[in-house]
Amino acid sequence: MRIYSWNVNGIRAVWNKGMFQKFIEQEKPDILCLQETKAEQGQAEIDLPDYEEYWSSATKKGYSGTAIFTKIKPESVIIGFLPGIAEKSGLQADKYGDPTSEGRVLTAEFKDFYLVTVYTPNSKGDLTRLKLRHEQWDPAFLAHCQELEKTKPVIFCGDLNVAHTEDDLANPKVNIGKHGFTDEERAGFQKFIDAGFIDTFRLFAQGNGHYTWWTHWANARARNVGWRIDYFLVSEILKDSIKNATIHPDIMGSDHCPVSIYWTCHEIPHPQTD
Repeated sequence: MRIYSWNVNGIRAVWNKGMFQKFIEQEKPDILCLQETKAEQGQAEIDLPDYEEYWSSATKKGYSGTAIFTKIKPESVIIGFLPGIAEKSGLQADKYGDPTSEGRVLTAEFKDFYLVTVYTPNSKGDLTRLKLRHEQWDPAFLAHCQELEKTKPVIFCGDLNVAHTEDDLANPKVNIGKHGFTDEERAGFQKFIDAGFIDTFRLFAQGNGHYTWWTHWANARARNVGWRIDYFLVSEILKDSIKNATIHPDIMGSDHCPVSIYWTCHEIPHPQTD
């Protein structure tokens, strides 16, 4: 099974340029998770008859949003966090709005696993959303994934808006303490690792030079001066069934490129029963 994740930075723009169709034809994903769709279902004239589609859109028009396109019909779909998670984590509106109304989390339940796509709030250049991000959002999202994991393994993917280590951005020294590379954001990511989730890309590649986002300035993408902020993480029980994890910098259309995993879901270990 091939699962892809892509922050499209506006699905309508990518579709209208013909780049989305080309991507689908070329990569043929079984499941595709999108972030920053900036649209509601039906706003973009997307014609993908082979796929079921599910959307979580922001109440604010043209902002944020996630979606899942899948050839395999899920058993259920959850928009947002599981009940009680946001409240328990103290997640509430700030001056930018209510993060629970921004279409940032979408979960599809399949027979053997949960798939979650997420668009994590940006801490902002002046770090005015860092407190919400670190103290409320990250704990809420971890709690969401851990609650799901009580019944089935979890795969989560998306734009996590953080470079985990110095190998995950081209210029770490000058970016220490800046949004996307603060101690708080990096610690938030590390808590997923400590909880047993696996950063799939690092199963297959080490070192720097592997990036998923580039600024539009200074020809950064051509020079590969970027950040790895788009990820696939999986429950530890799925580790051996992940056969590849790939970054696709050649696929254009957004300031992010897609990332993907190839996994053999029939190899998921199942608990022994008496």
